[in-house]
Amino acid sequence: MHTRPGPVRWTAYAFGRPLPASMREWVRNDLVGDHAVLRHMIRSQIPFLPVYAAFMLLPGPIWLRVSTVGLGVMLSLFFSVAYMAHNRMRRLEKNGLPGNLENERVLQRRAAEQAAYERWRSTLSSR
Repeated sequence: MHTRPGPVRWTAYAFGRPLPASMREWVRNDLVGDHAVLRHMIRSQIPFLPVYAAFMLLPGPIWLRVSTVGLGVMLSLFFSVAYMAHNRMRRLEKNGLPGNLENERVLQRRAAEQAAYERWRSTLSSR
C-alpha cells in the first residue's frame, strides 16, 4: 500500500504544493488513476471554501447567499474542468512525474479503438 498524505499535507497539496518523493505513487494514482476526474473536481473546491464561507456572511436573505455560493461552485467547477488536463500535467511535473502520464484503461481503450479503426479502413481499401 502506498503512503497517503495526512490532512495538513493533503490540504497543502490541494492548494498546489508538491508532496514528498515517498508519496509519488499516491500522487500518480490520484491524478491518473480511476475516478481521477471526480477527485480533481473535489480537490479544486478546497481553495474556494473560504470564499464560499465569506459569501454566506453577506447581508441579505439566506436564499440569496446560498444562490451566490451555488453560482461560485458552478463557475469554479466549470473552470476546473476546462483546465483539468493542464492542471494534472502541472501537478504531475511538480511532484517529479512525467506530465504525459495517462490512465492505463484509457490507453488500452484508445489502442483498441485505433485497432478497430485500422481494421475498418483495411476493409474499405480492399473493396
